[in-house]
Amino acid sequence: MHTQHPGALGELAERLPGLTAHDPGGRAESLVRRGQLLVARRHLGAALAILERWVDTVETDDPVVLRLRPSVAADCVRIAGDTRPRVPVAANHVHLVGTPVLHGTGAVPRPAPMPPAPPPGTWSPPVVITLFDTGLDPHPWFADRPWFDPTTPELLDTDHDGRADRQAAHGTFVAGVVLRTAPGATLRVHRTLTPHGLTDDRALAAALLRESRRPHPHVIVLTAGCPTPDDRCPPVLEAALSRFPRTEVVAAAGNAGTTRPFWPAALPTVTAVGAANPDGTRAPFSNHGPWLDRLAPGVDVLSSHVHLHNGHHHYGAALWTGTSFAAPHAAAEIATTIASTTPHIPRARPAPSPTHHP
Repeated sequence: MHTQHPGALGELAERLPGLTAHDPGGRAESLVRRGQLLVARRHLGAALAILERWVDTVETDDPVVLRLRPSVAADCVRIAGDTRPRVPVAANHVHLVGTPVLHGTGAVPRPAPMPPAPPPGTWSPPVVITLFDTGLDPHPWFADRPWFDPTTPELLDTDHDGRADRQAAHGTFVAGVVLRTAPGATLRVHRTLTPHGLTDDRALAAALLRESRRPHPHVIVLTAGCPTPDDRCPPVLEAALSRFPRTEVVAAAGNAGTTRPFWPAALPTVTAVGAANPDGTRAPFSNHGPWLDRLAPGVDVLSSHVHLHNGHHHYGAALWTGTSFAAPHAAAEIATTIASTTPHIPRARPAPSPTHHP
């Protein structure tokens, strides 16, 4: 396994439009959406009183996006840092999965023989786990389960080059990790990550706000995250997560092999999960430090997968590595504990007879 090489985020910013790397290769290295500042709607007036001369447009969805004038767009991190002591404004940080394992063993899933499917049936009453990831395809492990929602399928080739994007099928893999340990769980899925493994503070906070309007899940799984220039949690993300006071929030600790806080995992209200080797020791790529709460299997994890062949989705299994696969394993263990200690959940309700074929 390789830890993050200097300037990894800077290289990514050069390849993808609209991104800016702050302090590339330095101690405060982070990746942001160029020219975007985020602020909660209730603080918009105070923010504009300070920043109006630099703001080009305002998008008033919650969280609010202040788009800076082109002449100062590249200075969004500095402007946010100068403003934050007075108003909780921050740059729109980009969240990643698969980096920097991108550069070493575990970078891509490796095909593997299909293991036995998780047992059918769901716990009753349900134990709900919400996943924020790349989507969920109708893999035979879950296509016939009563909770399966076909409206968030995997997008495997968004650049139309005939090859699956680097983190394509990540969500389907994560769902399989959950079900191999908690087969009776009920899953909800928000497609917040691109198949390249990217999201940002705004997209994740907006999805969390939508989820907060539904009956709250028992467990939330966040498989991506980010460092920030000041090593503080993005305010809009912390505020969105505060809406789930009775939900267990589980997040990947990140793959940079560093003690630097990785958000939202490093929040005290979140269970930060690092990757363990097969012998139980911490994997060298896994972030660590006093904010890390636990380890879970994260090396050569076996789960459900989708691969692209001649433009069609084909279902099977794969081995993949990273803290984003340790987090759902830990979440499944938490869900299993909830099921075992909740009255009237001693057994699963049989699922309908399978009708789906790969």
